[in-house]
This record gives sequence, C-alpha cells and structure tokens, in this order.
Amino acid sequence: MFLLSYCLGSAQNNSEPKAIIEFESLEHDFGKIYDGKPSSHEFVFTNKGKVPLVLSNVQPACGCTTPEWPREPIMPGEKAKIKAIYNAGTYRGVFSKGITVQSNSANGSVQLIIKGSVLDTPKEPKSPVKLDVGGGF
Repeated sequence: MFLLSYCLGSAQNNSEPKAIIEFESLEHDFGKIYDGKPSSHEFVFTNKGKVPLVLSNVQPACGCTTPEWPREPIMPGEKAKIKAIYNAGTYRGVFSKGITVQSNSANGSVQLIIKGSVLDTPKEPKSPVKLDVGGGF
C-alpha cells in the first residue's frame, strides 16, 4: 500500500509544470588572453519549461571570476544571459574555472566552464626620440 501511494505521489509531482534551463553552450574557451585585462563571455540560456525560471544563485569557483545574472524571473520561452567576467590579475598559464548556476529548474544546478591560457601582456616598443638637428636661427 505504501509503495502504491508513493508511486502515485511521484507521478503527480512529475506532472506539475516546471522550469527548465537550457544553455546554448556550457563551456567557453577564451583562447589566449593577456594578464591584467579582464575578459568576459555571455552564456545564453532559454527557459524551456512551463513556469517562470528563477536563478537563486550564480557562484564562481574563485574570486577571479565575477558573474552577472538576471534577478527577475525568466518567463517560459524567454532567453537571458549570464555574463562571466574573468580577471587573471598577475596569473600566467592555463586556467579552467567553474561557475555553478542554481535555480528552480527541473534539471537542477548547472555547471558552466570558462577556460583559456593567460600570457604576459606584450611590451609596447618605445617611441624613437626625435632630435631637432636643423641649423637655422
């Protein structure tokens, strides 16, 4: 009897309308970027569900990444963006950082990834010194 009521309860819960978050891409490769210059990427997503989608938290794995996300509900069928801003600071080398997106989506939390390689900023060549060698007074 308990099993039958559990199954019926589960079936009813599954038939309730839900929000579903679907990203165009879960990963972005910046390629080669330079130290000290922030780089950003916008992850585009759609609410494929039947109720408003609410992002409760967007949490980066470290302080070098800052996310910007919509605080208002995303209606069914609407698109929105999460902007990930990565600042390498003085770091050099290959990186891969995660951003966890928590929402009321039926598919639970989603992990976004940004990656790339940080290089030294190229030094600008010094301008040649112009000398006035004209002899006219």
